[in-house]
Amino acid sequence: MNNSHSAAYAAAGVNIEAGYEGVKLMKKHVERTVIDGVVSDIGGFGGLFMPNISGMKEPVLVSGTDGVGTKQRIAQIMDKHDTVGIDCVAMCVNDVICVGAKPIFFLDYIAIGKNDPEKVATLVSGVAEGCVQSGCALIGGETAEHPGTMAADDYDLAGFTVGIVDKAAIIDKNKMKPGDVIVALASSGIHSNGYSLVRKVFDIENADLGRYIDELGTTLGETLLTPTKIYVKPVLKALEASDIHGISHITGGGFYENIPRSIPDGLCAVVDKSKIVIPPVFKLLRKEGSIDERDMFNTYNMGVGMSIIVSQDTADACIKALRDAGETAYVIGEIAAGEDKIIIRG
Repeated sequence: MNNSHSAAYAAAGVNIEAGYEGVKLMKKHVERTVIDGVVSDIGGFGGLFMPNISGMKEPVLVSGTDGVGTKQRIAQIMDKHDTVGIDCVAMCVNDVICVGAKPIFFLDYIAIGKNDPEKVATLVSGVAEGCVQSGCALIGGETAEHPGTMAADDYDLAGFTVGIVDKAAIIDKNKMKPGDVIVALASSGIHSNGYSLVRKVFDIENADLGRYIDELGTTLGETLLTPTKIYVKPVLKALEASDIHGISHITGGGFYENIPRSIPDGLCAVVDKSKIVIPPVFKLLRKEGSIDERDMFNTYNMGVGMSIIVSQDTADACIKALRDAGETAYVIGEIAAGEDKIIIRG
């Protein structure tokens, strides 16, 4: 029984007891994420984790942090809070896998206008699901009530992950050469980027998010809340099966900003856009917003959530490993000599 109570703090708008109730409700979700290495229980001052470094000569820790962004506004309007936590985890773990690191643990941070224990626990359920999908443990977090600075129903969800990789296994883009193959991993939709433009195009504050749209095969709201795909486990399999020289997580900035980050000077990614399978939501977004095609490729993933640059002689093995792991993977281009870093043709 926790006897902590502050009448003065409660009068200022902060409910300490609601915080304790939230921790109690979220524990069942956190327990789903426990893996070997977890030392601490949820609720302590620090999350403890003992990584397994057996077989590693020079273990390197790799960190990544991000938030859900304005996509969470759609969750708030729809009062559906069980998926944005997946997005939060995905935006972090998909980054660290780009250097070959396996995520080992995650912590989240929820700022909320008024602490609703059920809502907070639901948000954490999504975070836990993202951790399960990526094979990492949720070892801690923080919920902060912000009365007077946020509306009661508002919240902001962010987090960070830590991964580990042997130094010799870090993906080295300097091994890249002309003729290397660019493999696309299909996205689940818009993921978690460009939602300020999405909200403007669809006038989200006034839109009927429950409206069924034939082109999408579901409602607008369900499409826009589709969680970001987590690629960690399939990419780890591909790393075992093939010679990978570069990985890009296609987030804000789309193709033009993200693919060049994995390419060394003197080389260029030549992408054939006619090979890209573009989901209906992007076609609808472009039509409704009268958005230029280049802007679409410079803002959204356009159906490619991650790209892998792999040696030509192991490309088939890479694609097979990804497909065997349940991913839709296919070739969209190749690496050539050049200073442009990326050219999109077709």
